[in-house]
Amino acid sequence: MTTRSNHPLDSIRALQHKLYRAAKRSPNRHFHALYDRVHRRDILRRAWLEVRANQGAPGIDAITIADIEVAGVEAFLAELEAALRSSSYRPQPVRRVWIPKPGRPEKLRPLGIANVRDRVVQQALKIVIEPIFEADFLPCSYGFRPRRDAHQALQAMRDAVRTRRTWVVDADIESFFDRLGHNHILECLRERICDRKVLGLIRAILSAGILDGGTLSNPTEGSPQGGPLSPLLANVVLNKLDQAWTAEHRSLGELVRYADDLCVCCPTEAKAEAARTALANILEGLGLELSNTKTQIVGVAGGNEGYDFLGFQHRMVPSRRRPSFRYPACWPSAKAMLRARSRIRELTGRDRRHVPTHTVVGDLNRFLGGWREYYSYGNSSRCFAKLDHYVVECMALLLSKRHGRRGRGHGMKLIVVSGNRLGLVRLVGNVRFGGAKTVGEGRR
Repeated sequence: MTTRSNHPLDSIRALQHKLYRAAKRSPNRHFHALYDRVHRRDILRRAWLEVRANQGAPGIDAITIADIEVAGVEAFLAELEAALRSSSYRPQPVRRVWIPKPGRPEKLRPLGIANVRDRVVQQALKIVIEPIFEADFLPCSYGFRPRRDAHQALQAMRDAVRTRRTWVVDADIESFFDRLGHNHILECLRERICDRKVLGLIRAILSAGILDGGTLSNPTEGSPQGGPLSPLLANVVLNKLDQAWTAEHRSLGELVRYADDLCVCCPTEAKAEAARTALANILEGLGLELSNTKTQIVGVAGGNEGYDFLGFQHRMVPSRRRPSFRYPACWPSAKAMLRARSRIRELTGRDRRHVPTHTVVGDLNRFLGGWREYYSYGNSSRCFAKLDHYVVECMALLLSKRHGRRGRGHGMKLIVVSGNRLGLVRLVGNVRFGGAKTVGEGRR
């Protein structure tokens, strides 16, 4: 009988647990002999499965995941293993694409798309070195970490505000991923890793260059968003912020960080001002700075002000049963609602008149299901009801256009006659807690 320990994934987990325990036991230990783990076939195979699951567009070589599957995954992994083992592997430049900023379609942000081959190598590196740095990461960090997510960060925020830390420093790091210095990233990595081949491989990935249209650049700072390794490198650098805050400034307020999104919940306005100054000083030491235009201090106790964090608007609202009592509530931010409406319009646009109805409904349901899964946390009932109505209106308009009719009337009739809204999922009724029990939510 095959035991669980013979499963290839268990050997990887055993390695990760071993590295984590070793790093946890010895905070000052430097790890060497890691490179041979990176090109292990089972780790490369696991890295491939992770990259395949995330899908993604091809890089500058135009080779897709499907192309590799057709040619043979094992041959691809064997070639990659041989290149890494012989140190002949060289990452190629990432392909830069520009995508609209959430809620601000007129402004674009850069995204770096590495080749599938390079993404597998980055994922393999992440599998090996992440447990070492996980041993050092602090509880205030929630982004892109195993068994941690945005909802836990949101709950930490609510808990802090409940304990009368109602002055919030809503901080934004100026162009964070574009300003990460390569030398500084490697300095942070060297505090735990002394394997020269691993450090050299990471340096090669960082300095591979960026192909923007027909222009190739080789910046000395920046970690292109879109690669599997970038979030881990960001956490490695910003762990310095977490450590400095915990050691020297925790009395000012509670830090909650999700990657480069962070807030500090403070008991008084004076401490919030001091916290903002402390954050700026710590970031300056990391070669980073706060955005003066996007960083703000918000006093939420009165319920007149709120702030956005991780896609939610946060505000103190009065209890329906005890109007004199206020508690922290959150619901999808205005930007999140705008993005959702924009996506719904895309999925029901004029250019989809000839797409079968069941296909349009399926596309909408996939989007709405993901949106519901994230935003069902909190006090989202009113926002959910608005989006449910908007989805039906857009679908009705699409159906009317398909049948050469004006307005939404004909399409609405078809939706009603179907008896189940054509199978469209409902958002309302899926809020995990909070619901529509607050007075303030009625105004949203």
